[in-house]
Amino acid sequence: MYWGARMKKIFCTFFLSAILCGGAHAKGLSDDTADPLFLTARGHVLSQTVLDYFENGLRAGQYLNYGVVDGLVVGGNFYYQRDFDGDENGFSSVDLNALYRIANSEDDHLIYDVLGGVKFGGTHRLRSPDFADSVYYLGLRFGRQYEYVTLAATVKSSWIFNGNNGMAFIDFSPDLYLRVNDDWRVGIGANLRKATNKFYDEETVGGRVVRQYGRTQYVGHFDYSFEVEKFVAGLRINILF
Repeated sequence: MYWGARMKKIFCTFFLSAILCGGAHAKGLSDDTADPLFLTARGHVLSQTVLDYFENGLRAGQYLNYGVVDGLVVGGNFYYQRDFDGDENGFSSVDLNALYRIANSEDDHLIYDVLGGVKFGGTHRLRSPDFADSVYYLGLRFGRQYEYVTLAATVKSSWIFNGNNGMAFIDFSPDLYLRVNDDWRVGIGANLRKATNKFYDEETVGGRVVRQYGRTQYVGHFDYSFEVEKFVAGLRINILF
């Protein structure tokens, strides 16, 4: 918990400092799919394929979203997990979601996106908490894109309706993303969760390195959760059609 609090302070200081020293407004970001404020354009499809390694296990997943009209994106994802040292095997819940941009960055304004969705089904061994047959969520994503840096954050509230174990939690997820040059990007982020049941409070930090080839990105990432002391590393492939 000490290191979690310390990392929160370091990250928030870095995040606020970057806001104050941001450069010119960004242009030409239509192919930068790893940008935390990326929005799939109308008529386009974004595919994200994920392969993660964690202690004694592997996880593979697929996410697809589609730009329905300008500013509106719908999508869904799932993953399959193989635990080599336990019984946490099977398919995750299916996550169906949508995002709508209510304000863009023209004239140097902040970007604001409303997002929502529902997770349902899947093996109970992969749910968090395991009794959550369905999880409903609604949130706000906001930030600013500059020429070399994007600053973003998401605030999301989730609800579990269960007669005996109903609960809610709020996630705050800041993100700092740097465009080093035309081919390379790096990012750091965190997720801070506060739940009505303190047992499910969580603090996670992570980073990623991105290599771009045209409309395809290869993203190496790592994440560490302080509460469960769990480290995850993996590869994500983003392809924009």
